[in-house]
Amino acid sequence: MSERITGHTQLVGLFATPIRHSISPQMQNEAFARLGLDYAYLAFEVGKAELPAAIQSIKTLEMRGANLSMPNKQLACDYMDHLSPAAKLAGAINTIVNDDGVLTGHITDGTGFMSSLQMNRIDIIGEQMTILGAGGAATAIIIQAALDGVKKISVFNAKDGFFASATEKMAEIQAETNCDIQLHDLAEVEKLAKEIATSAILVNATGVGMKPLEGQSLITDPELLRSDLVVADVIYTPSETALLKLAKEQGCQTLNGLGMLLGQGAAAFKLWTDQEMPIEEIKELLF
Repeated sequence: MSERITGHTQLVGLFATPIRHSISPQMQNEAFARLGLDYAYLAFEVGKAELPAAIQSIKTLEMRGANLSMPNKQLACDYMDHLSPAAKLAGAINTIVNDDGVLTGHITDGTGFMSSLQMNRIDIIGEQMTILGAGGAATAIIIQAALDGVKKISVFNAKDGFFASATEKMAEIQAETNCDIQLHDLAEVEKLAKEIATSAILVNATGVGMKPLEGQSLITDPELLRSDLVVADVIYTPSETALLKLAKEQGCQTLNGLGMLLGQGAAAFKLWTDQEMPIEEIKELLF
């Protein structure tokens, strides 16, 4: 790394808390090195209280940009000069690009998911998706899938205090994209079975399947998972969740969240550098 640092090195940051567990610095710095780019990527412990000053530092230090993770994705929107169409719909960002002091916020989570499908030669454009969850990861996927041309998205979430606002968000996305998006109560098991039966892909975008819910799955009936159904999970640790194990036993093509992780990082990388991340090389090195 020290051999690459010069007086012209462009800095990119990661603002989140907790942050020390992140693999993004290894991923991005290795990609910069592989392509001989004069960039450096560092992680900074930044919470809501520190966020305004951290974003100002992007301009002050003439950083190329930053990534954001929890708890900063929504609050950071207030400090952007511009938002991408997907970020505006999501009301959240995970990537900032600094163009001569003008900050643009992007959300690359959904882009990462859709690119992971492309990497696995899965085409769902014009098809139906069923997705479990309506939180941040799910919303980013729904937005990008709708923008890319998925015909119908059936969303299932627990009918909790969040359900009403999620219903409004889904209606907003539908109005902006002309994709048929419907939110349903996860407890409606017959409706869930019906929607999965007409879908090309089932996506788990909840935390069920990772610690502390490792070994659990929102889908327990193998009859719901026909062999030509693609089953994806945003979780990458463990690499095979209970849902993916069940799906594999039914002959389904399965994907964990590693491709989405790499894809969202690659999308941010291109926004900063205008070059493609060498994803396969990075995957082999880190995973």
